[in-house]
Amino acid sequence: MTPALAGTAPFIVTASRDYDPEVGALPAMSLGRYEIDVTGGEAARRLFAAGARHVTLPRPVDVTDTADTAWSVRALSFVGDLSSLAISVDWQLHTGPDPDAWRHYGHLHPPTAVLGTADPAATALAWRNAYYICKCVFRYGPGFIQVRDRRYGELRRFTIDEPEYHQAISDLTDGAPADAIPRPILDDLMSETLVVRLGDHVWWAPYRVRRWSEAPLVI
Repeated sequence: MTPALAGTAPFIVTASRDYDPEVGALPAMSLGRYEIDVTGGEAARRLFAAGARHVTLPRPVDVTDTADTAWSVRALSFVGDLSSLAISVDWQLHTGPDPDAWRHYGHLHPPTAVLGTADPAATALAWRNAYYICKCVFRYGPGFIQVRDRRYGELRRFTIDEPEYHQAISDLTDGAPADAIPRPILDDLMSETLVVRLGDHVWWAPYRVRRWSEAPLVI
């Protein structure tokens, strides 16, 4: 199968039927190791169909490491795909010393630690306390894409109907090289923090939902 992001090697995750470590370690609950060699959305759906409700990433995601940004944006997208299906994720994020940098990623299932901060555990706790599903999401409508973003406290809503933007968002599904996205579109999406740049790659932050978990005016 075609890898989700050209030039990026598949990576291995472990999966189980339950988020509790003791329960998940039982033979009947562990689903073993899975190679992620398709798009993150497809991999998440396959894991869910197999009974997975908890997934462990192979290593921390370091958004400060410019040497492996292709893997980082792909991993972040995969965590978003898992979050959209309410699959818990055992992972760690390295954001560096900025205590508020996590808010760009705060709609993703909370990590066990936010590395690089003065107090990684306390920062992760703040993330968990502020987390809820569908905090930053997008969905396809007839001829448009709608985005709802509450990462920064207030509700921000975007309706995107330009075909060239639709193509760019499609190209960003699992992250993409920054130079693969038309610069005016990239600048526009980055100005709203819907796209986050990590070195020479960029990450589309909202994860996809197929129906709202609450009434649309509430989310």
